[in-house]
Amino acid sequence: MRINKYISETGFCSRRETDRFIAAGRITINGKVCVKGAEVESEDIVLIDGKDIPQVDRQPVYLVLNKPIGIVCTAAQQVEGNIIQYVNYPSRIFAVGRLDKASEGLILLTNDGEIVNKMMRSEHNHEKEYVVTVDKPVTDEFLRAMSQGVEILGVVTKPCEVVRHSENVFRIILTQGLNLQIRRMCKALGYRVLKLERIRIMNLTLDQLERGQWRHLEKHELNTLLARLK
Repeated sequence: MRINKYISETGFCSRRETDRFIAAGRITINGKVCVKGAEVESEDIVLIDGKDIPQVDRQPVYLVLNKPIGIVCTAAQQVEGNIIQYVNYPSRIFAVGRLDKASEGLILLTNDGEIVNKMMRSEHNHEKEYVVTVDKPVTDEFLRAMSQGVEILGVVTKPCEVVRHSENVFRIILTQGLNLQIRRMCKALGYRVLKLERIRIMNLTLDQLERGQWRHLEKHELNTLLARLK
């Protein structure tokens, strides 16, 4: 089994976090520093920072947080305002994807490493919906360009649904997650984002959740989410 899958299945952290531990040289297999893509056998001794992988409560946890501006979507304890310290959940969890520090709204946190990988794969076309306020009126030309795709980071973004909400506000539904995608798309078209709020991930919504508050997923929400991820 690949090392990142092996560790994610312990519930300690996601595959993506495991890759960061590997890059930092913090994981060893049988006393040797682990490299990305390493395979692990059942009899191998895997350590993180020279210690056994902590035992984690395997009771699945799925939380929705209405993230405030200023909170950073990282599990790195040294980062001030990191999302894990902010939520302060009693067992190990991590964020699925991220919202940048200046953005707000819905984010999912879990201890289920497998769900992270399924949700983050862009080829699965999982929808994420945002309400965006910009610094000048939203024109038909702007909406058309955003929906057809904008060149950023050396690629053209996937076609997406974009509708005007009010003079300076639009809604956008993405099925990919490039770094700072909406902000970069707007900038490329001569606009500056003043406010960015995520209001939906797939079937999950804030459902009147106050800013800064979190809640457990309802059973029907979780069942629908897991069914769509199969």
